[in-house]
Amino acid sequence: MESGLTVQQMNSFVSSISNILRCPCCHNHLPIIDCAQEIRCLACGTKFPIVRGVPILLNEKSSLFSITETTVARKESTGLRQLVARTLPNIDRNVKAERNYERFAKLLLTDSSQPTVLVIGAGVLGSGHSTLFAHPEIRLIETDVKLYQRIVLACDAHELPFDNASFDGVVCQAVLEHVLDPYQCVQEIHRVLKQCGLVYAETPFMQQVHGGRYDFTRFTDLGHRRLFRRFEEIDRGAVCGPGMALAWAVQYFLLSFAESKTMRDIIEASTRITLFPLKYWDYYLIDKRATLDAASGYYFLGRKSENTLDDKELLRDYRGLIPS
Repeated sequence: MESGLTVQQMNSFVSSISNILRCPCCHNHLPIIDCAQEIRCLACGTKFPIVRGVPILLNEKSSLFSITETTVARKESTGLRQLVARTLPNIDRNVKAERNYERFAKLLLTDSSQPTVLVIGAGVLGSGHSTLFAHPEIRLIETDVKLYQRIVLACDAHELPFDNASFDGVVCQAVLEHVLDPYQCVQEIHRVLKQCGLVYAETPFMQQVHGGRYDFTRFTDLGHRRLFRRFEEIDRGAVCGPGMALAWAVQYFLLSFAESKTMRDIIEASTRITLFPLKYWDYYLIDKRATLDAASGYYFLGRKSENTLDDKELLRDYRGLIPS
């Protein structure tokens, strides 16, 4: 659970981004004076702790999370569930993330020789994310609302603790279904991006609850596009296809019959073994028009704009095959 940086490296990191930090409570610039134990806002007096080398820049009055909850260690899977996760094939397949990240990186490096990218929800690396590490010239600021091992700063996406126009790019993969107000979070993404900055996001559509009580929202292709209506579209489409969606649906159908942890673990293990081939159909289906009506999840790659997509124009951009 501890940060991958030493205390000395963390202090150096915090100092290096001090020019773009702002208080999530009063939104004034947050100067770094002494970051050994905490960071204090000179404008409103709020103190933000540094836990295991990671600054916790969280507004407890408005966030769903408290600082205490943010720093609680994540429970690791044990027993049969751990064995299943480590040894059996899973039913997930992200068909396009790797190529999308590569395109995202190339666009960033076209705009800037040393771009800075904010990663929201970086506690667990998503599919294809490692592609960004192949470009050392891209500086990643990895954040999450929980104190996971990878992150260098803990914050809530509803109130990003960064100044306006701070980043060349923002990545938000499999996050927006877990926030209370995805529209507010996307507004924050728009705010912290530089002029013509890039965003890459992935959000599920046909997926059952996978975050327990922290799972709130799903989007169709058009719904996802409208979420990013203040961005110029570069590309969008299905990232996980109907094969994966079908596997999830069958697995959760069978899970509906079981309430005991042991029986649910057995069902998960058996459905992994029997259903995992379904995901490979998505390599064939992913770019078909009908897939846009049945995908497991969608992606959006766009550029910050000062214009807002008109809803009538949005409706004309429906690309599926279901008649209206």
